[in-house]
Amino acid sequence: MKLDSIDWTLLDLLQTDAGLSNLALAERAGVSPATALRRVQRLVRAGLIARTVALLNEDRLAALQGEGLSAIAEVTLDHQGAEYLDQFERRAVADAAVLQCWRVSSGPDFFLMARVADMAAYQTLAERLFTQDANVRNVRVFFSTKRAKFETRLPLGALHA
Repeated sequence: MKLDSIDWTLLDLLQTDAGLSNLALAERAGVSPATALRRVQRLVRAGLIARTVALLNEDRLAALQGEGLSAIAEVTLDHQGAEYLDQFERRAVADAAVLQCWRVSSGPDFFLMARVADMAAYQTLAERLFTQDANVRNVRVFFSTKRAKFETRLPLGALHA
C-alpha cells in the first residue's frame, strides 16, 4: 500500500484527535468529506489504524479511585528459547494489570508497564507473573514517582518526509 500526503495528514490528525467528526477531519485535511471517509476506511482495512480509543486522564481518575501504583518491571528468563519467550509473553499480555509488554534484547528479556491499586495488589501481580513461573530468573521493578511525559502520537513527519 502506498500512502500520499493526504493519507499521512489524515493519520496525523486522527492520532491527535480521533474524535473529530468526518466533516472536521475533511476540512482540516483539505479534502471532501466523502474522500476523507473513504480514505480513513481504507487505512483501517489496511491495518494502519489499529483501533480508536479514549485516553483517560490518569490524575483525575486517581482522585476518584485512589492514587494507584505504576510499576516498570524488567524480567529476565532462565531459558530464552522461542517457546519460553512466547509462553511468558502470553501470560503477561493476558494480565489486566499489565498495560504494556515489550520483548527486548540485550539485557533483560521483557519490560512490563503495570498499573495496580496499591503495593498489596502489586504483590499479587508479582506472585501471579513472576514467583509462580519457574522460568523467571530475575525481576527488577521500578515504581514511578512522577510521569513527566506520556505520548501516544507517532512522529509521522520523519516517516514520510
